[in-house]
Amino acid sequence: MKKPNAFLDAATQENILAVTRSGVDRDEATGFFRVALGLHYLSGLMTKEKLDFAALDREYNRFIYHAIGKGHSITSILQYMSGEKVIRVVDSPRFLQAFHEYCDGVPVQNIPFLLGLNLGVAKDLSGIDVRGPVADWIEKQRILREEREAELAAQALREGQSGGL
Repeated sequence: MKKPNAFLDAATQENILAVTRSGVDRDEATGFFRVALGLHYLSGLMTKEKLDFAALDREYNRFIYHAIGKGHSITSILQYMSGEKVIRVVDSPRFLQAFHEYCDGVPVQNIPFLLGLNLGVAKDLSGIDVRGPVADWIEKQRILREEREAELAAQALREGQSGGL
């Protein structure tokens, strides 16, 4: 039986480690690792296949332990991704470039959606209010995307009216 995309194959692990190595110091590299892995995990949940979360979490936790040591888990990574520190990572041009280059199975433009999904799950599990810096960042990204789309539509309209000259 084929494993769902949520599981980590050797190539995905190497790609996440490549993103990690893009960090300039230990703290930044650890943040890059957490976010790259968390985004891959969340992206893998977008499937119609039934997932064995116990096996999935065990596989992720094993990789986390081997990559950055004890004291971390997929749960702690997802918690990190719902806190303010994640914004420094997802706003980092170096992270975005590395993530785009090495983790092309998760498009960079999906990051706000995946962070929103993570916040929604956190709210469902804990009942906590998810308003705050991450929700504000997601909203800012939505506004920026809509502004870009409106500008592109206006530009296409102008080019269409000028006959493409």
